[in-house]
Amino acid sequence: MSFNPQLADWRGKTVWLVGASSGIGQATAHALHAQGANVFVSARNAGALAGFVQSHPGAVALALDVTDRLALKEAARTLLATGPLDLVMYCAGYYKELRATGFDLAEMLRHNEVNYCGALYLLDAVLPALLAQRSGHLSLISSVAGYTGLPQSLAYGPTKAALINLAETLYLDLKDSGIGVSLVCPGFVETPLTAQNQFSMPALITPEQAAQEILQGWRKGEFEIHFPKRFTRWMKALRLLPYGARFAAVRKITSR
Repeated sequence: MSFNPQLADWRGKTVWLVGASSGIGQATAHALHAQGANVFVSARNAGALAGFVQSHPGAVALALDVTDRLALKEAARTLLATGPLDLVMYCAGYYKELRATGFDLAEMLRHNEVNYCGALYLLDAVLPALLAQRSGHLSLISSVAGYTGLPQSLAYGPTKAALINLAETLYLDLKDSGIGVSLVCPGFVETPLTAQNQFSMPALITPEQAAQEILQGWRKGEFEIHFPKRFTRWMKALRLLPYGARFAAVRKITSR
């Protein structure tokens, strides 16, 4: 079933990836550039963005902090002055392991500000223009960590669950407005965030593989793009279990 207009031809399309200095965001920006898109990239790391622009002729860097609402607004104004936006993708993410036994309010709020509020600031900056042009596509990168509660994910998991709910509601609200919405839920991807993990990560894939999965999902008009399916299908199955069985399964899997 196709939920969105199928995005297959990126030639001349204007795309903005926020959180594209490394990992999935940068790999997706690279893939879109290779297919002829006009690529704008944003992140805090101005040096990484400059390196990307240098190796991707025509790409434009708009350095900013996603927790700065006004900076996102200004970047959006600059970008929209060049013409309509065809794709806006929120790739920014922050992750530190945290358990309730070591509760840290500052860490909880930092996760919320980067992972969730940053997406809201981006919507505030671009949604009026997308509604006015009655076209475009919004894509949010969440995680399978948002599917269910997981140990060590006290700060990270709830923000990703919030993004899932946000994307679902955006889709329902914008379905008749000409704006596509997609939700990206990766499993384990080899990025600076997952490099912190001290445990075995099943079905680990590269950012380049993740980018190809995302482009394939857009090409098919999917709403939820989850991968690698040999892992994400198991995570989805956990959500269908009654809480007793689910909690027991999670504790067994994560204690290995």
